[in-house]
Amino acid sequence: MTTHVLIVGLGLIGGSLALAIQKNPEVKVMGFDTDFHTVRKAKKLGVINDMALSLKDSAKMADIIVFATPVNATLQLMNEAQHWQLKKDVILSDTGSTKKIIMEKAKSLKKLGLTFIGGHPMAGSHKSGIEAAKAHLFENAYYMVTPLEHEEEEKILVLEKLLLPTKGKILRVTALEHDHMTAVVSHFPHLVAASLVHQLSSENEEYPFTRQLAAGGFRDITRIASSNPVMWRDITLQNRIELVNQLTKWQKEMDTVKTLLLQAEPSNIEHYFSRAKYVRDELPITSQGAMYSVFDLYVDVPDYPGVISEVTGILANHLISITNLRIVETREDVFGILVISFQTLEDRTKAASCIAEETIYETYIS
Repeated sequence: MTTHVLIVGLGLIGGSLALAIQKNPEVKVMGFDTDFHTVRKAKKLGVINDMALSLKDSAKMADIIVFATPVNATLQLMNEAQHWQLKKDVILSDTGSTKKIIMEKAKSLKKLGLTFIGGHPMAGSHKSGIEAAKAHLFENAYYMVTPLEHEEEEKILVLEKLLLPTKGKILRVTALEHDHMTAVVSHFPHLVAASLVHQLSSENEEYPFTRQLAAGGFRDITRIASSNPVMWRDITLQNRIELVNQLTKWQKEMDTVKTLLLQAEPSNIEHYFSRAKYVRDELPITSQGAMYSVFDLYVDVPDYPGVISEVTGILANHLISITNLRIVETREDVFGILVISFQTLEDRTKAASCIAEETIYETYIS
């Protein structure tokens, strides 16, 4: 029996979800976006099966509706959904980055007999829009599912079955657990990255060459500061309580570091770094986490003409696509001078193997 899915919002996430779930031949995807040009493009690219010209009319036919929109837009859509004529067993879901505020609204839908199960695919890309959509975007990424307490198991399983073709790791958590964990590993690190960049900027007037020195490791660890400011404004406001708690803990941690420096005891400082190294080295590298993964490969190459084309030529011969390539100008604490980015873990692994077989250059994963 065909399952009719309506995806509202045809950006990177909505488009990628549409492509992934279409791998199931029993799923037909309708797509809606406030920009009709995007809807037509999605149809032309094969991202969706059918164009949803009217949101209300298309919602009537849907078995599952996914709001792949920013959280504030999703909240508005949830309000509107209360007045739609929907199938009796329809399941509503979303892809938002914060869940507590969404699931509070879901309780009001539950009182009206509507089932809303929160969702958050923890994947992304440096690109955006329907053109950037990829069926494999969610592979090996965690797809968080946040049902309300006492939700029917059968309905949760229906949604999870729909998501199986994404090849994501489905994880059920409460909205509170979700927002706390994402604050720790995603939302708060964005604040830290932004603050580091602001600190760099404040130093620039007195030490103008500082920015040039930041081209290497500093740029890498603050990559996420280049994320969409409007999106992160909304996320930080929606999860501000958790973030304030994390800031309080961070301030205590910085006080500890300050004390270590003032005491100037070498063994204690070394222990601080050793413990951090141990914990960081234990983090998984074979799956995506809360922030979208960039599959970088560091290649330790000599600085002579033609070396970059040599490496990229090897990758081209093996039909390995790259998404970005850059030269690290400052090499202190950085393994290689050439950094190559790939779309998938598999591409990076294959690239490392090919470079090892055909050159004497060492490769590293940071």
